[in-house]
Amino acid sequence: MRTNVTVQPGEVDLRPLSARSVVLSLLLGAHPPELSAKDLVRAVEPFGVGGSTLRAALSRMVAAGDLRRTDSVHRLSDRLLARQRRQDEAVHPHTRAWDGDWEMAVITATGRTPAERAELRARLTTLRLAELREGVWLRPANLRRTLPDDLDTVAERCTARPDRPAPELAARLWPLDSWADTARALLVHVRQVAGPDRPADRLTAFAAVVRHLLADPVLPAELLPEDWPGSELRMAYTDYQGELAETVPQHGGPRA
Repeated sequence: MRTNVTVQPGEVDLRPLSARSVVLSLLLGAHPPELSAKDLVRAVEPFGVGGSTLRAALSRMVAAGDLRRTDSVHRLSDRLLARQRRQDEAVHPHTRAWDGDWEMAVITATGRTPAERAELRARLTTLRLAELREGVWLRPANLRRTLPDDLDTVAERCTARPDRPAPELAARLWPLDSWADTARALLVHVRQVAGPDRPADRLTAFAAVVRHLLADPVLPAELLPEDWPGSELRMAYTDYQGELAETVPQHGGPRA
């Protein structure tokens, strides 16, 4: 993950895809997440990755624990399987009708190191909670999910109904306008690189789409600004999944 690059609202964060990135994009989109060496050679060729480059990348990825290899089949490691689940949920979030309740987690653990605090913040953000003030995290209770049991070791969880108007609170917790601006810029870009003659550009563009969907708070419709582009961005990605499914075995789309 790059931490030294700031993308302004409305800008498109396009990261050049290395051989490793291409392989991960394809495997993270495959269900089940495995491809034979023969299929991988054929799959990466349109994206400018040659056979020798692929073999070197696969060896490094196995050594680093990104992949598990059995005979000639490469599979995602358990760590990356968890990443695949998060990304699948970002593309197809499981929601329910919102009744006005909010999930709240109040951090109670003390004596944690800076690294432990940073890890917990990242974890809560991944769960699509947002920090109202130090140690107080919340979101509308519109997601169909069960929070991890071990979260209870560091936080007290409850359901709440804040006095502040819900749309106002949502706008404070998440940069909704800037997220929407960037989503619209991505939609413009993926249309610009449409067509079968630019496969690498399209893979790069839709990898950026997935990264952006991971940052979507998935709020109830009544808390979102007008013309929210989240559904349109997911639909564009789903259409691209269909394109790749025609050319890559077991494929479901790219991940960043």
